[in-house]
Amino acid sequence: MPNQHVRLQNDTAQRLASAILNGFEAMFADFTNETLGAKARFEKADWRAVQASSAKRVEIYKGKVQSITDILQGLVGPALHSADIWMLAKTYYIDLLRYHVNYEIAETFYNSIYCFVFGHDNINDKQAFVTSSQKTDSPEINHTLYHRYAPGEKVTDLTRELLQGCLFNVPFENLERDIERIVEASREPLKGFSKEVTDALQVDVLKAVFYRSKAAYVIGRLMLNDNIIPFVLPLMHNNKGELFVDTVIFDPDELSVVFSFTRSFFMVETNDPSSIVDFLKMLMPHKARSELYACIGFRKHSKTEFFRDFSRHLHKSNDQFVFAPGIKGMVMSVFTLPSYDIVFKVIKDRFQPPKDSTREEVMEKYRLVSRHDRVGRLADTQEFSNFEFEKSRMSSELLEELYNLAPSLIVEKDEKHIVIKHMYTERRMIPLNIYLQDASEQEIDDVMDEYGNAIKQLAAANIFPGDMLLKNFGVTRHKRVVFYDYDEIVYLTDCNFRVIPEPINEYQEMSGELWYTVEPNDVFPEEFRLFFSGNPAARKAFEAKHADLYEASYWQKIQENIRAGIIMDVFPYRRRRRFLRPV
Repeated sequence: MPNQHVRLQNDTAQRLASAILNGFEAMFADFTNETLGAKARFEKADWRAVQASSAKRVEIYKGKVQSITDILQGLVGPALHSADIWMLAKTYYIDLLRYHVNYEIAETFYNSIYCFVFGHDNINDKQAFVTSSQKTDSPEINHTLYHRYAPGEKVTDLTRELLQGCLFNVPFENLERDIERIVEASREPLKGFSKEVTDALQVDVLKAVFYRSKAAYVIGRLMLNDNIIPFVLPLMHNNKGELFVDTVIFDPDELSVVFSFTRSFFMVETNDPSSIVDFLKMLMPHKARSELYACIGFRKHSKTEFFRDFSRHLHKSNDQFVFAPGIKGMVMSVFTLPSYDIVFKVIKDRFQPPKDSTREEVMEKYRLVSRHDRVGRLADTQEFSNFEFEKSRMSSELLEELYNLAPSLIVEKDEKHIVIKHMYTERRMIPLNIYLQDASEQEIDDVMDEYGNAIKQLAAANIFPGDMLLKNFGVTRHKRVVFYDYDEIVYLTDCNFRVIPEPINEYQEMSGELWYTVEPNDVFPEEFRLFFSGNPAARKAFEAKHADLYEASYWQKIQENIRAGIIMDVFPYRRRRRFLRPV
């Protein structure tokens, strides 16, 4: 009978592994099918469909995990909760993935099923993929993913072939003009090289076009001996449905902004996401693989990559987790590891007045952001459950605050470790109020212009931050201003923007009490001046360019545009980078 029991266990484990892989293939197919429509949506300039598709694709993974778990329950019954069965299933799953092109993401899908079954508890490398089953220290770029243009071809001809190779079903506004501008712009990055080197120039262009919002992006690299120069060509529509090249970007830092953690995910048609990430990583070596996976829509695998990178960093560092710089919030306890560019955000059990939301309401705000177009002004977050920390790596002040303000989320695993049951991670930025303390006059002017632009672009994307205090905005390393405090975020169209009524008599004018009624969704833009209390230089710089934000009529006009279906152009590069076009 023992042999029969072993055979039964093996059979159950095999069925479990096969069903999970089938579930992964179904999820990947659904994800790919949604992505495949990006080209047609771009060609039709159907921007509402673009937004709807982006939101829909975000939900595919979670829905598939839930449905596959239900299937597994019926397939293997109580064995679904057996650690021994999962240990066996992992070995069979590894065999199934031995030659699978997407083994990394398939491992993450397996982990997602495991965590859904066990409630993110007792995650270990015996039953799940804490580490990957396949290691590649120096991945080779899959050459089938890109076109290579050989040396000797004229740059003009090469550029024409490159643009025509995108095979769009709509015409260019002026193809020869765009080619001429690209060729002219390419002189700058090539001017430091000898003619011998430039004559041997090779150009690699990803076959897959990257789609996001109202633009398509052609991504490639110039190869000059051992030198790699990345480039990106953003393509847009004019009001006649024709295409034009908006600019060309060669600078790695500017390319990094295009792939920023503050922007929505690209739609990229590919059966080999890891090779796309490898190509992008070569162009942007300082950008984490976790961010690159997120950029192309694979958020769950992005979490896996982050966790593995973070674990490696912990083993080679010894600094302590401390409070993140900035004014402490009323809703979140926020901490960071100084040597790692991430903050960890834990929702407190009780909120300080005047905050009166619930934990679930705050979590829903974060879900809203994950589904919405972030237009370069909302930081991407990752949600984690049962995240383990060594107590010795946490400052005593931080531990005390977590125990006091979020006791329901803190579990003592043993004498040396705690587990935080729920938290978010987010890229660390310099809080805007802190940045202003040491900023020069020019830096103040620039960053307050950015602050105003951030508010306006969020508004055009139907987002009202709710609390626009400077402390709730961060400054990135590229000096962009980003909003990151989501507990009061609402749709702009849910707000009622009003002008403060004039007092009708002296009593009202002198009274310390409000002489008018205020509903929960009422907003009075005149009061936004209060956000600059104590910082007259910042207020002056802001009002020089964005005083219109004090007017209720400005916000009401934005609401009219949103309701009329008007979607604003938001560029992931400075407007001065754009090629000039006839009006």
